[in-house]
Order: sequence, then C-alpha cells, then structure tokens
Amino acid sequence: MIKINQAYKTFNRGDVNEVRALRGLNLNIDEGEFVTVIGSNGAGKSTMLNLLAGVFAPDIGEIWIGDRNVTRWPEHQRAKLISRVFQDPLKGTAGSMTIEENMAMARLRGQRRGFGWGVTQAGRKQFRQELTQLGLGLEDRLTSKVSLLSGGQRQALTLIMATLVKPRILLLDEHTAALDPGMAQQISSLTARLVRDHNLTALMVTHNMQQALSMGSRTLMMHKGEIILDLQGEERARLTVNDLVQKFASIRKDALDDELLLS
Repeated sequence: MIKINQAYKTFNRGDVNEVRALRGLNLNIDEGEFVTVIGSNGAGKSTMLNLLAGVFAPDIGEIWIGDRNVTRWPEHQRAKLISRVFQDPLKGTAGSMTIEENMAMARLRGQRRGFGWGVTQAGRKQFRQELTQLGLGLEDRLTSKVSLLSGGQRQALTLIMATLVKPRILLLDEHTAALDPGMAQQISSLTARLVRDHNLTALMVTHNMQQALSMGSRTLMMHKGEIILDLQGEERARLTVNDLVQKFASIRKDALDDELLLS
C-alpha cells in the first residue's frame, strides 16, 4: 500500500540552519496495517507524514501508494487518497462554519465541485448517523458553529470528517497530544474503531509510549531521519512501556557514541 524508497529531505540546504530531516528513509506498509511511530523531536516523524501527504516532495527517492508513483503529486491531488488529523484540533475544521457545513465539505473530498446545495437532506441524515456514534450529542447540534465546540469535540468531529469518504490512508500526527487524558482516551478508542471498521491503512505519530504499543499492530522508532527499530508480532506483544523506553534510550546513546567517534 505505502512504499517509501530511499527518501532524502534537507531543509535550508547550504545555510547555517541546514537540517537533514530524512536520510535514505525506506518504509513498506501493507494495506489495512495500523502503524504507530515514535521518536525524539527532530527525528523526522512529521517530515515523513508531510512527505506522504504531498506537502513537499523528497529531494531524492520515490513514494508509492498502491501501484501509483505519487512522488511528484501535489497535496491537493493526493487528498482523494489521504486524510490527515493534526495535533491542533483547530486545524481540522473551519470554526466559522457549522458542523453540518464542515461535514458537507468533507463529503466532497476528491470530487469535482459545482453549483448546488451544500447540505442536502441525504447528507444531513448521514451526518446524524455518523455523529451519534460519538456519544457527544453533536448529532443534535448540526447547525451550531464549530467554534463553539471544545477541543475534544472538534477533534472527534475531525476524525469523523477524515473518514466520512473512506480514504486509502489515514495520517495521524499526535492527534491526542493536546487533549485532556479522558478525552485523549476517548479519541484513541474512536480512532481504533474507525481504522478497524473502515479497514484503513493508518500511520500514527505519538510521544505516548503506552499508546504506541497498545494501538495498531506495528511500532516504528525513528532517529535522525531514519527508521532504527521496527517492532511487530510477538516481539512487540512482549514489550512493556519500560522496555520500549530503555530500547529508545539505548539506541539514542549508541547513535551519539557513533557520532562522537566520527567527529
């Protein structure tokens, strides 16, 4: 489903602020696989998601989605294949529009748009059905401005919108990090259910080690633009959060020692 072959990305090349964000990144993800991604700040996690979403192209390398080479596809062209949920709940919705207007826009993802009613009776019925599963009462507030919702409610709405028209890939960029623990757990449960029910291929960046091991079936660890650990199957199932933290600390120490030897 997803293939990244030898992807390199450098920002501010030749400048004092040069950053080598990705260094020969290779990744294969099967269709329907739910992968969590961890790593320190600057490891390249969000850069990898941006690369997949088409925010920018790699300097070198290829990106494939299914049998399509999308390396040079712009972001809007990939939108029909990829949905994304950000850490900031405000990024996924338009606060000045109503709940049903936001959902109507999401319903048109990847389609040609012409003149016509933005919110139809059929659409409104679907929106109510989708929102009812949240248990937040949003199905009774379709005409409320999204700006009146809490951060957790907006993030729940964003997730529903992201999967309203089934994408091939769902990208989740620390999408529970800005929420209180209770709502974060609720959004995590909703995420797992939507990915399962729609059989989505999902890639989720997180700093929460417990979340990294409990969600999905595979965990990647990134460091300095590369994948340095790929955990799945029984190896992943046996790991505790403490084991994962120790692995992370050990790998980072070894990488630092190598850098010092080379300097």
